[in-house]
Amino acid sequence: MTAAGFLEGRRLQLARGVLLQCIMGGYPPARFYGSDDGDLALVADPAQIHRLPWSDEPRAMAICDADELSGGSSSLSTRGQLKAVIARYAAHGLAPVVATELEFFVFAPNTDPTQPFRPPVGLDGRREDGQSAFSVSSNNGLRPFFSEVYKCMAALGLPRDTFMHEMGVSQFEINLLHGDPLLLADQTFLFKHLLKEVALKHGLSVVCMAKPLAHTPGSSMHIHQSIVEIGSGKNVFTDSNGEPTAMFRHFIGGQQAGLADFTALFAPNVNSYQRLCHPYASPNNACWSHDNRAAGLRIPASSPVARRVENRLPGADANPYLAIAASLAAGLHGIEQELEPSAAIQGEFAVPDNLALPCTLHAALERLKRSQLARELFGSEFIEGYIASKTMELTSFFDEITPWERRVLAAQA
Repeated sequence: MTAAGFLEGRRLQLARGVLLQCIMGGYPPARFYGSDDGDLALVADPAQIHRLPWSDEPRAMAICDADELSGGSSSLSTRGQLKAVIARYAAHGLAPVVATELEFFVFAPNTDPTQPFRPPVGLDGRREDGQSAFSVSSNNGLRPFFSEVYKCMAALGLPRDTFMHEMGVSQFEINLLHGDPLLLADQTFLFKHLLKEVALKHGLSVVCMAKPLAHTPGSSMHIHQSIVEIGSGKNVFTDSNGEPTAMFRHFIGGQQAGLADFTALFAPNVNSYQRLCHPYASPNNACWSHDNRAAGLRIPASSPVARRVENRLPGADANPYLAIAASLAAGLHGIEQELEPSAAIQGEFAVPDNLALPCTLHAALERLKRSQLARELFGSEFIEGYIASKTMELTSFFDEITPWERRVLAAQA
């Protein structure tokens, strides 16, 4: 809308069904979002109105809440779902603290989707061959791009902790500073949008698929989680002697109870499971461990005051609002029900059947469909609408025959 209209406070409205639009552009049947498909009000968050520094003409973007015209957040809004989870913590005098680690690939433009992605040509005139993980000079070939990324982050008020080259070919990772879950979800969303826009200016393509390249590690969005007392700011995962608390155990127990049911919320696309079925550093399990990257729930090495739980299941393709909401909701469920976790694992281990997670989108949606816990925490309207939208996407995928099928199966008798 125009700046004048926005400043006048003109209400921007949106059809309710848009919140269930699938990635191909279609919609599930209207019964999933109200047969009338009435409007929602988009209400800008005053703290999240940003002038876009990469835009040549003056433009701004406002992150909005989707509210029902009758008042209150729409149950179909993932940002609203996250705010509701935070409110449930507040009712216990608690405030969750999170940080996200986002991995992504920087590629040359890919105009033919039947061809694999390729690294871009760097300043040295060469394409990276994948030997630059954690190198201090690994992003020199893309220096102009990253320089503008850093400037745009500063302009948007996005503080960054560390930036590094990851294990994949032209794959990078940013660690955002820990803080309020809603703020971190907003920052993660803004950062992904920023990456895409700045890449286009530099003739590049940033891809946040979970697994864009074969035989290469995928991209995750790990979520680090701790809980503090409102007022004192004390980390409730650690007692006065620096030891883990019962609340710490219960939080892990809740994560273990919810991860399988919520896998479709953490891994929302067909491609998400390409990352999870090659489990190096992408564990498809609900085991927990002290500093073991093969576990879905890792307790990073840290001082007692910084004790936290890292959920390693979400991919870079996950909706940050929904992934954070689902992870925190599972943890709070464990605290409320005083759930005890399994024994911690270390070293190489076999995943017990009860801690294995769905390994395809179809299996994950079937698990979500049967989950009473998901309906209790997020409401039936959201869960049923989400499943309907994702089922459309899965059906669309199965409507195509892949090159592998033509190459390998056509010659079979």
